Amino acid sequence: MGSLKKLLSVALSIAILAVGTATAFAAEYDGDEEDEDVHHIHSESGKTVEIERHGSSLPERRVSHDNKTPVMGSSDNDTRKSLFKKAYKVRVQWDVVPGAVSYELALMRGKENIPKNIITRYREIYTNGTEIDLSGFGEEKADFYWKVRPMDFDRNGIEGYSTPAPITIGVPDADAPEPTTEYEKMQLSSLYPVYSWIPYLNARSYEIKVYSEDLTGSAKCIRTLYSTSMDKYDDAGYTSPGAYFWRVRALNGYGKPISSWSRKAYFRVTRPVNVAALGDSITHGGGAVSVPPGYRLYDWESYCDIPVKNLGFSGNTVADMNERFSRDVLPFAPRILVIMGGVNDYRNGTDAWTIINGLESLRSKCRANGIIPVFLTVTPLNPDLIAKCGFINMPPSDWGTQLQIVNQWVMSQKYCIDITSALADYRGWMENAITTDGLHPDFIGKKYIGERVASYLHANFAEIVQ
Repeated sequence: MGSLKKLLSVALSIAILAVGTATAFAAEYDGDEEDEDVHHIHSESGKTVEIERHGSSLPERRVSHDNKTPVMGSSDNDTRKSLFKKAYKVRVQWDVVPGAVSYELALMRGKENIPKNIITRYREIYTNGTEIDLSGFGEEKADFYWKVRPMDFDRNGIEGYSTPAPITIGVPDADAPEPTTEYEKMQLSSLYPVYSWIPYLNARSYEIKVYSEDLTGSAKCIRTLYSTSMDKYDDAGYTSPGAYFWRVRALNGYGKPISSWSRKAYFRVTRPVNVAALGDSITHGGGAVSVPPGYRLYDWESYCDIPVKNLGFSGNTVADMNERFSRDVLPFAPRILVIMGGVNDYRNGTDAWTIINGLESLRSKCRANGIIPVFLTVTPLNPDLIAKCGFINMPPSDWGTQLQIVNQWVMSQKYCIDITSALADYRGWMENAITTDGLHPDFIGKKYIGERVASYLHANFAEIVQ
């Protein structure tokens, strides 16, 4: 509990502004890549890391962690300004801020941080970056500045605005969407990847292609998906070892491409693994309502200093986890399987003993395959926040009783970890500071879970995890 209290006392950091790379735009692209064995998937389940340059030779610019704008040489600055005088749009990015549901960006006439310099504000930005339309401005736009601040669910500022940054640190006329998730920075990628990107100006939908790549670098398209959002959940489940990458392009209202393909964003599959985690959305990742899985900030496995293969799938019940055990767990032959499930059962009226029967079945499957099951207690809810958000079903009145019965069983197992006590308040509800929507733990909760799992595994299975 002490480590969680320390986390609760830490002030959340201000957004760190960053830029991607990219280039010049063409109005509509007629050509396409030649695909082999393309499977057209129109999944509705919806929400990823380094780029091929698409034309612009401008160097990348990033606002430093002390929130100061980068220093540019005069010739470099002149080159950027000359391009921005003709640019019709700019893409700007920043780091995800813990707890931010959305962002508000202010476009400014100059560096001086005064109200009269603000030209306009862009609200309800639900990604850590956006494209700004500059087509209505003259050459003076090359001298514009911008600043951003994170907003909570009620659209109140979590913190003040960042220090104004010159518009020229952005990417002028980027010709493709920019991937945002972070699988290449994770120790092990998720079994079910989620693809996300900075929205492309004037796009109505997006096309995503997934490729497998052999040792020679030859790539084969194995999957095609579509999204009307700025992310996409892939329900394929990648168990075959190797390198994979995905790309995305923007489409207009008629389904025609209006951008080139984005850079290749890689994820890799390796097996066997020592430790894997089976679960629902809390294991899969994501947080603060708007951030999808694929960001390390809301991925508890990223706070575990032991590589953990993420086998989570959003929305899973314990029955779902049993159904996919052979398909999703056994290919990776983990020596330890961390199991956390049941929240999607009890919150929708499934009784505790049905959940326990399902967990017992998972235990039996593990034992039959020489896998050590490590059970985590089921996370609590916060009904007030669930009601406030309005998009999650209210739990039955006896949810607390069902949760308590399940967790008593969990804590009777040979290998078990209590994470619930530290996440709950005096009522047994999830702490307000830990969740936005009342169901999913955010940054503080995910960090606690990851660190708690790591500590337990080091203490009990040192010979395996080291």
